[in-house]
Amino acid sequence: MADTKDKNQSLPADVARADSVGGMARRLANPAHLADLWNRSVRTLREEGAEQLWRDVTFRVGLAFHHDSWQHRADLPTRRQLKRQRENPLNQGTVSIVVPLYNTPKKYFDQMLASVKKQTYPHWQLVLVDASDEAHSTFSRYAKEQGEKDSRITYRKVENGGIALNTTAGFALATGDWVTLLDHDDLIYPNALYECMERAGETGADLVYTDEIVLSDNLKELGGYHFKADWAPDNLRGCNYITHLAVFTRELLEKAGAAQYKEFDGAQDHDLLLRLTEKAEKITHIPKVMYIWRAGQGSTAAGMEAKPYAVAAGARAIQAHLDRVGLAGTVTPLEKAPGAFRVEYELTGQPLVSALIPSKDHIDDLERCLSSFHAKAGYDRFEIIVIENNSTDPETFAYYETLPQRYPKVRVVKYEGPFNFSAVNNFGRKFAQGEQLLLLNNDIELESDNFLKELLSYSQRPDVGAVGAKLWYPDGTLQHGGVIMGINGSAGHSHKGYPRGKVGDMYRLVTTQDYMAVTGACLMTKASLYDEMGGLDEEQFAVAYNDIDYCLKLWEKGLLNVFTPHAQAIHYESKSRGLDTTGENARRYAREKANFYAKYHRYIDNYDPYYNPHFNNLFENFGLK
Repeated sequence: MADTKDKNQSLPADVARADSVGGMARRLANPAHLADLWNRSVRTLREEGAEQLWRDVTFRVGLAFHHDSWQHRADLPTRRQLKRQRENPLNQGTVSIVVPLYNTPKKYFDQMLASVKKQTYPHWQLVLVDASDEAHSTFSRYAKEQGEKDSRITYRKVENGGIALNTTAGFALATGDWVTLLDHDDLIYPNALYECMERAGETGADLVYTDEIVLSDNLKELGGYHFKADWAPDNLRGCNYITHLAVFTRELLEKAGAAQYKEFDGAQDHDLLLRLTEKAEKITHIPKVMYIWRAGQGSTAAGMEAKPYAVAAGARAIQAHLDRVGLAGTVTPLEKAPGAFRVEYELTGQPLVSALIPSKDHIDDLERCLSSFHAKAGYDRFEIIVIENNSTDPETFAYYETLPQRYPKVRVVKYEGPFNFSAVNNFGRKFAQGEQLLLLNNDIELESDNFLKELLSYSQRPDVGAVGAKLWYPDGTLQHGGVIMGINGSAGHSHKGYPRGKVGDMYRLVTTQDYMAVTGACLMTKASLYDEMGGLDEEQFAVAYNDIDYCLKLWEKGLLNVFTPHAQAIHYESKSRGLDTTGENARRYAREKANFYAKYHRYIDNYDPYYNPHFNNLFENFGLK
């Protein structure tokens, strides 16, 4: 699932050079760096022990020689951490671990069983539902014997009804207050149940999930990291990004329906998670690896293409979810991204969309924007308000005179005053009659069909605040795929610089995603929300960060900000206004960045919930720290 090759290839060359032996030598020659290194080492030794200090040292040395071992990134607990957990017992109730068995290799079974028995959380029940065939009767006898040796293990032999029905049989045998699933050839970390129960007690969550790692058949080679976002409903409709480890209350399971359905075989976990999240009161994510997914031959961990029937089952599971929650739409598997899906929502009405386009001269850009809009909108109920601001070329005004005949839905209004992107859009909003507003730069060229319809299909939802599009630079690299907080001390665009054809980390470039913010270069929002939020902030964010500020206010209100990759356009990057790198523009940008940090440092200094603390905050490429 995770596009780890894309991620590594996107790292700039200077990042690699910074971690070279020469770079390390230069840092070690810096007294300040040495002092900081010493203080961190002492703190690590005191708080986490010699084992963690050794890991840190070998990890840094490995990076210097361009060797990045997965063990250093996999959150493996230290002996001190495990000892601390055993000495501070928790009891949040019994966790039933349901494991459907089917012709399981004994070696895999023993490794799975050992990982459960090593748990620092002692209150567990292991439910073994064995559907192995007669040719594997020796294994069945062995598995049954393990159950007879340990009262915490429940073993039951069943007829093979497929993975979904076998799992249902396991649920029926589970007696715990909490339930989780474990594949018969996978492993959980010894601290997995403890940390999940600890987090549940701290937050009151009824569903807790963690990060995971994919390893080879022999558990030695990295197959990929699944460093996940916090709870994001649109992400889950695009692919099963949660997968393992997910721990949920028995009460939630009963609300969602414990029965698993054969029609979802191969995507039964996706179906279950959709049903659980529909009913959950609080969902929390622990951004630490707790689960090892073995990528054996034919395993879904090795790629959904290994089980094509699972792709069809996944589409059916998402469709059933949409039907249950009352969202009219259709689900389509994505080509070249097995296990990823597109949801096309039906429009629930025909609201008028008002597009606001600030413009100054550069009529070639504006013409390209307007012509592409009319060709690609895929939705007829729109008006376009061009907000003229300080043009000086006479040809610009002559061009405006031609618009009524060529584009009857376009009108021009004049904003007088220095350029202030927020004020210009707020002024244009006064003339907009639509229920939906589309903020659109004049240097945008719509590229995909049904562009306006796609944005509207999300913006119409009552749980959505703002919707953004997938924007490309003219050279074919990505400009915008959602906004990540914390990049370089403020914010950055997800997967910026990625070439076309790449699916991104865990399919994030080809499936709809929830983010804290999207770019105002192309942003749709309800007019009522725009008014409620007071429009864009003209005082603190005249040119920069006004769009992110607007989105964050919506997010703090409890609304989702959505990026859809199925509305694509080319962005010529503010050609008509220039860059903010020199003179007064640079000083203004610095002020607005400082304002942004002062207002939102709690999000900037802590990891973005739709990103992951395993990723670096220097670049937007989902590169590892």
